[in-house]
Amino acid sequence: MEQKIYEIVKLLSDKKAQDIVVLDISKLTIIADYFIICSASNVQHVKAIVDEIEEKEPVHILRIEGKESFRWVVVDFGDIILHIFHEKEREFYNLERLWIDAQKLEIAAL
Repeated sequence: MEQKIYEIVKLLSDKKAQDIVVLDISKLTIIADYFIICSASNVQHVKAIVDEIEEKEPVHILRIEGKESFRWVVVDFGDIILHIFHEKEREFYNLERLWIDAQKLEIAAL
């Protein structure tokens, strides 16, 4: 699992995604084991990140939602769900606050 997370985080970092956070939600819900959350500075940046994820597909993609507006795109890898936010949407929805009980993983430790 850590290898999958590492590959996704590396790709996000290479595309200059901002404020990358990995949350272990496995003890809180059955929808996934991990959330990866990141921000992009504008819609074009969100789209560039999504395009790279689709092209490189570091982990098999089950579904992608939010490509109509590229303000909040959710990429479902099954046990990992990636949230790519335009920075304003990330502030508004504040998933880190909603999942405050989740364990935050140190990216450097991956």
